[in-house]
Amino acid sequence: MRTDPDNPARPAPGTVLCALDEVPSPGSKGFRWREGDAMFAGFVVRKDDLVVGYLDSCPHAGWPLAGFAGRYLTRENDLILCAGHAALFKIEDGACVAGPCPGDKLFAWPVAVRDGQIVVA
Repeated sequence: MRTDPDNPARPAPGTVLCALDEVPSPGSKGFRWREGDAMFAGFVVRKDDLVVGYLDSCPHAGWPLAGFAGRYLTRENDLILCAGHAALFKIEDGACVAGPCPGDKLFAWPVAVRDGQIVVA
C-alpha cells in the first residue's frame, strides 16, 4: 500500500477530499478508500496556508499513523505523530525528527486546494 501508485483503491486525481474549512489550521483529517480487497489510506495536514498529504503508513513499521485515537498531530499541533511508537515527523516535508526511523520520510500523497476544496493532485 505504501508505494503502489497502481493501487486500485487510490483515488484519482481531481477527487474532492473535503472542503478546506473542514480541516482546522493547524489540523488534520484522514481518508480511506476500498476497492474490492484493496485499501488506500491517506491524510492531509493544514498549517496556515500549507496543505500537505501523506499516505497513512509509518515508514518504520507500515502501520497506520493515527492509531485508534484518530489523531495525526501532537497535542501542540506542530508535528505528525506515529501513535504506534511515537516517531515524530515534520509537517512540511514528512521528515522523521525523532523515534526509530531517523532519515526516513512519510510517503507524500499529492493534494491541492482548488476553489475552497482539498483535492487529489
